[in-house]
Amino acid sequence: MHSKESAAVTSASPAKRISTRDLALAGMIAAILTIISQISIPMPTGVPITIQVFGIALVSVVFGWRLGLLGTLSYILLGAVGLPIFANFRGGFSVLVDFTGGYIWSWPLMSVLCGLRFKTANRQMGAALSYLFPLIGLAVNEAAGGLQWAFLAGDMSVGGVFIYSMTAFVPKDIVLTILAVVLGTQMRRLLIRAGFLTT
Repeated sequence: MHSKESAAVTSASPAKRISTRDLALAGMIAAILTIISQISIPMPTGVPITIQVFGIALVSVVFGWRLGLLGTLSYILLGAVGLPIFANFRGGFSVLVDFTGGYIWSWPLMSVLCGLRFKTANRQMGAALSYLFPLIGLAVNEAAGGLQWAFLAGDMSVGGVFIYSMTAFVPKDIVLTILAVVLGTQMRRLLIRAGFLTT
């Protein structure tokens, strides 16, 4: 595992307790996601055009998978109990079982994949993985969201949802996810230098 030929290894440490500071940061992350979620264009299909994947990727890259996951779960829980913090100021558990619910359900997994950090002997490989895993998380998000949408819509097949998503959502979300990794990496470095975050 310590040889130059070793596979990528995440720097996350297991079994770390959640501190008061972690809870405060999770609350801040949930607030950031709330603001970003309101940048939304309602669509006749019932699934709005948003930049929410940018928010999920950004906070997870900046704060790491653990805090990113905690903040994302906090955001989803607060929305599920009724706070109007989902897109277009919606709230309640009904949102999670509606057309857009599949996208929301998959955000925790996306936040983990976006927040992973890799130590490799090859710097270029490490950089490539830091983009690859968020894009895998995005693919899971698009698939989960599309499947629940097609299942509930009735008037749209899986193929129809796929074609629509590839036109309206996927190209935009790929660009947003890559942009979040670029900006998030720079922001994390600045926060580490300022002593706000540790490596």
